[in-house]
Amino acid sequence: MEETKNLKQLDHKTLTKSFHRWFWGALTCFSQEHMQTFGYMASMLPILKKLYPKHDDQVKAINAYTAFFNTNPMLGTVIVGITASMEQARANGQSIDGETINDMRAGLMGPIAGIGDSLIDGTLIPILLGISLGMSTGGSPLGAIFYIVSWILIAYFGQRFLYFRGYKFGDQAVSFLVGKQGAAIRRAIGIVGSMVVGGVLASWVNVTTALQLKGSNGKVFLNLQAKLDSIFPGILTVIVTLFCWWLMTKRHVSAIWTMLILVGISFVGVLVGFFNPGLTY
Repeated sequence: MEETKNLKQLDHKTLTKSFHRWFWGALTCFSQEHMQTFGYMASMLPILKKLYPKHDDQVKAINAYTAFFNTNPMLGTVIVGITASMEQARANGQSIDGETINDMRAGLMGPIAGIGDSLIDGTLIPILLGISLGMSTGGSPLGAIFYIVSWILIAYFGQRFLYFRGYKFGDQAVSFLVGKQGAAIRRAIGIVGSMVVGGVLASWVNVTTALQLKGSNGKVFLNLQAKLDSIFPGILTVIVTLFCWWLMTKRHVSAIWTMLILVGISFVGVLVGFFNPGLTY
């Protein structure tokens, strides 16, 4: 009973302060050499001050967090929560040292980065942007407001949930993200994301041709766009979309180069009369 009373325990206020430092400062002093190292150290300072009253002990403990660290900032929150739990166990005399903590961080930052980049940057953000674009029809500011508010709420409360979940369950929280349940959730979100992006494509992308063939009497005998619409409406839009997909996924062309290629194709298309930008001079 006496040993239980003497155990060091992190309170909710300290954990919240640590989380806020990561949320606002994960990319503090970001550089190619250190990446998120300093942001991680800043988030651990409230934890170390609470667990180690002596300054020398704090300096010794923080050495475990000077190593290189970089992962997805949102899902990486769970690693910070797990670290707080491990640091608490170390302060209470369990067989955990700085090397063990650093090995955990190094082992998790790669898998979490892969999951986070595909789930957040590749799925969630396109979904939110797709919805926002639909709400911005006619120049309405509601789309921008929706995106800003929804992203802030999802980012804050999502990261807060992962931080405290990591602190409470330790490596079990990571098992959820990389296990069968996490894979099922990511697949479901990916399907929804594909539907939203497909809807945005149909609503916002419209590629048509102005090419017409005329006879000797000046009458049009072939309107290429009308003929294509009678066979497959929107086929040029589909072709351009698949072409961009092929460039970026199969040929590994960057988004910037893909846009430059489209600009070049458009320029040549206007010169030969295939496209009509509708400009008057």
